[in-house]
Amino acid sequence: MTQEQPAPRIRKSPEQVRQAVHQATIDLLFDPEGADLTIPAIAQRAGVNHTSIYRRWGSREALVADVVTTRLELDSPLVDTGTLRGDLIAWAEAGVASLRTPEGRLLVRAVALSMPASAQAQVERAQHFQRRVHSIEQIRERAAARGETPPPLEQILDLLLAPLYIRAIFGIDPPATGYPELLVDRLLSGAGGPGTA
Repeated sequence: MTQEQPAPRIRKSPEQVRQAVHQATIDLLFDPEGADLTIPAIAQRAGVNHTSIYRRWGSREALVADVVTTRLELDSPLVDTGTLRGDLIAWAEAGVASLRTPEGRLLVRAVALSMPASAQAQVERAQHFQRRVHSIEQIRERAAARGETPPPLEQILDLLLAPLYIRAIFGIDPPATGYPELLVDRLLSGAGGPGTA
């Protein structure tokens, strides 16, 4: 009786590997049996070698950060409405819509629960979230080019982003209507008012 040989792995392109690993991560997060979210488990589900994941992401925490950031980028594209207020509201509305989905809430909570244990992992994770910050900077730069005065980045993070993610982490749904506008107007009133920002 011959021993069964493992099925050969099909060579994937870097983008195919990324997509497969992202989907495996999401699938394991949603596993009703509570499967462990480990690099070996993700690799097995994605059909890739676990060393490929370590080489590309460095840690599980950085991988989860990349998955979340990529999802948010897809769900919250940068829209040019012609005004800073309009851009921020469109961006916040897309974020709220994403966080209203079970997958969106789960991904944000997964980030909160997978805090890096080492300084290196913290750096790797921060690099992925820097992409999210970059999209905010693009909104600010676009506003400045139109002659508007955007609020500082820290104010946008504290007054617009933080309330959305705090609600997602604690499972508190945003109000049914008007919440993005409320947050943006609070933000801009602190920076000189919606009419001048």
